[in-house]
Amino acid sequence: MPRRASARQAEQEIIRHCHRNLDSGDVQRRVLQSLRRLMPIDAAFFATADPETLLFTGASSEEPLIESAPLFLHNEFGCQDVNKFTALATSARHVASLDHATGGDRLSSARYRDIMRPLGLGDELRAALVTGSHCWGFLCLHREDHPLGFSAAEAAALARVSPHIAHALRLAVLCARFTSLGETPGPGVVLLTDDFSIVAITPQAEHLLSLLGDGPPTKHPLPVAVHAVAVALVAVEDGASRQLPSARVPTRTGQWLSVHASHLYGTGDAHIAVVLEPTEIRASAPLMLAACGLSRREAEVATLVLRGTSTRAIADALHISEHTVQDHLKAIFDKIGVRSRRDLVGRLLGAAYPDRG
Repeated sequence: MPRRASARQAEQEIIRHCHRNLDSGDVQRRVLQSLRRLMPIDAAFFATADPETLLFTGASSEEPLIESAPLFLHNEFGCQDVNKFTALATSARHVASLDHATGGDRLSSARYRDIMRPLGLGDELRAALVTGSHCWGFLCLHREDHPLGFSAAEAAALARVSPHIAHALRLAVLCARFTSLGETPGPGVVLLTDDFSIVAITPQAEHLLSLLGDGPPTKHPLPVAVHAVAVALVAVEDGASRQLPSARVPTRTGQWLSVHASHLYGTGDAHIAVVLEPTEIRASAPLMLAACGLSRREAEVATLVLRGTSTRAIADALHISEHTVQDHLKAIFDKIGVRSRRDLVGRLLGAAYPDRG
């Protein structure tokens, strides 16, 4: 009984942390502390994600995972394996262990054979952090290599708290204001080889990279968001993925960057160009609408409102009645905490906008 009570207390503690409007870094630290009261964890990986592209926007890794981060990224985006984060995000079950997915045959997983076993790690418990229809991050808990891995009860406990963790990451996005990065002189470019080593970097890119913080520095100089779009680009061109390699990434100072990757040809060796540029406030609107917890239809209506579309034109565009548009607007205003179209635009775009009934 005392052990069960302690587990319940740990779950309740996680839920309390997740409803306190913490920034993403505090969410990760506090959640992992409480999870360790809930179950034994020998190493952990905790990432935030762009809910549209599901690419990592930031990550925290513990030893011995840190030095193997490039191998895990290649496995995630460039190989076939079980329990891929993107697969968990889009499946009915968002939490699964390696042992369960492989039927206890860990060696059937390339991630275990090539990365985890050499590190002395055994079973892993992965979670896509989903609330509503959006995934805001990923969590992977590791155990040292041992025949006994994570239990069904431990997986169920993580499944219970995962929506709350996702809620906390969503709130962290709402707390981050989309503001100007000041006098940043345009986008920056990082040129990479096919093994993701840096060939060249512009001064603008150096400045923008300095604003991204992924925890303690390692020998790998690329932030996880930059590394992820580069690896995802290779996966797209190899046919292993169809996901466009781009992500919206928060900076340490609260502003946001858009990160894109493409290949450069015609200069002898092919290189990967990663472009970093300040996210325009208007371009941030879809992310903010998702963070506000709008339904798909409400987000469609709100997007048209942000474009200055009238109620009649919204009704025509979405093939619904004007009365239904007004019902959606009332729900949108309630969720975002505004009273009018003008307030909605001001909240999301920081600009005055004409009301069009």
